[in-house]
Amino acid sequence: MGRPRRHGARTAESLLDAAERIVESEGLDALTVRRVADAVGTTTRAVYSVFGSKDGLVVALGARAFELLRADIEALATTRDPAADLVEAGVGVFRRFATEHPALFRIGVQHSFPDARLAAGFRDVAAVALAGLATRVERLEAAGLLGGRPVRDAVRAFHALCEGLAAIELRGLLPAGEEERIWRDALAALVQGFASQPARPRSRRKR
Repeated sequence: MGRPRRHGARTAESLLDAAERIVESEGLDALTVRRVADAVGTTTRAVYSVFGSKDGLVVALGARAFELLRADIEALATTRDPAADLVEAGVGVFRRFATEHPALFRIGVQHSFPDARLAAGFRDVAAVALAGLATRVERLEAAGLLGGRPVRDAVRAFHALCEGLAAIELRGLLPAGEEERIWRDALAALVQGFASQPARPRSRRKR
């Protein structure tokens, strides 16, 4: 579900562009197969052929979110400073994605649609994008900058902070003109905290 079928990749891309614009300007409730088809100048049959259903269209939007994140993380340059590189992944990749594609952020990252089961349709794509972030965190581990905590725990903490910052920025709760600085300060503090605060030992379950 959510993958191109009989029609070409160009048609699928155009339909997704239209769907994203509709959701961004009017919300997910305004998204219909008919409106997407009309926006592209095609038939509803074309939409059904490519995506199968409206749910398939929503899944494809969620997949697009993580495909964009994956591509941008992979394209991000690396330096000799893994901590700075991780902060840049948050600001230069995640923040840019959320502010340029707020509809995709809400669908893919926040799962803001009625049926949470739809998220299963783009789970694999999300995992690949998250693996790209994990690669950046692994460089911190190799440099001894994770304080002994598992990479997966640091990835979760970093992702959670990015998601929270994006959510409040999109709601207009960050001071105008100060958004990027706040992101950088918050993410730098988190990354520095990984190294300066050793991970707490995991408690053993009582038998």
